[in-house]
Amino acid sequence: MSPQAGWILQEEVVPRLRAAIPRNVNQVGSEDAEELIQDATCMAAKLLDNAEKANKTVTPGNIAYYTILHMKSGRRSTGNSNADVLGSGTQLNGRSTVNSFDEPAKTEEAEEFTVNDVLGSDDEDPATQGARNVDWDQFLAGLTEREKSVVEFLSAGRNMSELARSVGMSLSSIQTCRTGLAVKILDYMGLDILVEIRKLPGWKNNLNANRERLACKNHRRH
Repeated sequence: MSPQAGWILQEEVVPRLRAAIPRNVNQVGSEDAEELIQDATCMAAKLLDNAEKANKTVTPGNIAYYTILHMKSGRRSTGNSNADVLGSGTQLNGRSTVNSFDEPAKTEEAEEFTVNDVLGSDDEDPATQGARNVDWDQFLAGLTEREKSVVEFLSAGRNMSELARSVGMSLSSIQTCRTGLAVKILDYMGLDILVEIRKLPGWKNNLNANRERLACKNHRRH
């Protein structure tokens, strides 16, 4: 874009967009007027640049007019797909809607739930689970067959008496092996392993803080 076209964009086109867009372009989802003006500025710059490259003479009013038409139809500088469920054009056409996870969910329970509570999972994120599985596999590789059998029985929720009978050992020997395994796990995983496995995933901190803030706000209102 030439300096002259840049000056026209800044001094002639953008003021028109800033005056017209808040009153004529519907905001979709989390969009606000200032964001739409920025988006329209990018689109107007592209129209000006294309006209300049094609040696076409256009007026600032033409550029602003067609830019506003594009914005009203749901087009944005980042794309104009009508198949994207999050696209502005798709939502303006009524083909999709976006709802907040903080909206109340309709349930038969007396307790109030949000959509996030219904769809959310309290499980750890896959990255944490994957890292723990790698450590656990490496730890198991260093155990004897007898110790691995104890781990398998405990993981399956089976009792020590059954294990003692299956491997031909006394119950006291199995208990000693179990105690030794606990020591090995602490040495390998660290003393804070029991704290780590009970700790909530870090990505949930912001969600929980936001829920508590909204709960306090609602409590103060009532």
